[in-house]
Amino acid sequence: MNPKEMSSVREEGKDRIIFVTKEDHEAPSSAELVEEDPNDPYEERGLILPSGEINWNCPCLGGMASGPCGTEFKEAFSCFHYSKEEVKGSECLEQFRAMQECMQRYPGALSSRR
Repeated sequence: MNPKEMSSVREEGKDRIIFVTKEDHEAPSSAELVEEDPNDPYEERGLILPSGEINWNCPCLGGMASGPCGTEFKEAFSCFHYSKEEVKGSECLEQFRAMQECMQRYPGALSSRR
């Protein structure tokens, strides 16, 4: 095989870049599809669980629910999510202000999660 056609890995700072060949990309995966189990509490459910509660483990939150401002984020996001006000979340200004102040104290917390 020509070296230009081989898969390779390159590290650049915190990033890991993986180059694959066309053949690697087209090769069938060994992953097995399994039927979703509605009783599995760890099954990916998205941001809102069937119960209507917030799934704090959802990857879509990018880890915001944990870390130095996790508590402030949860309070602000919960207030907004459960808001019944005409202007949704209008009663949550104090929680969002607390979250913003926390994020200003820990400016690197967001960039390190990407």
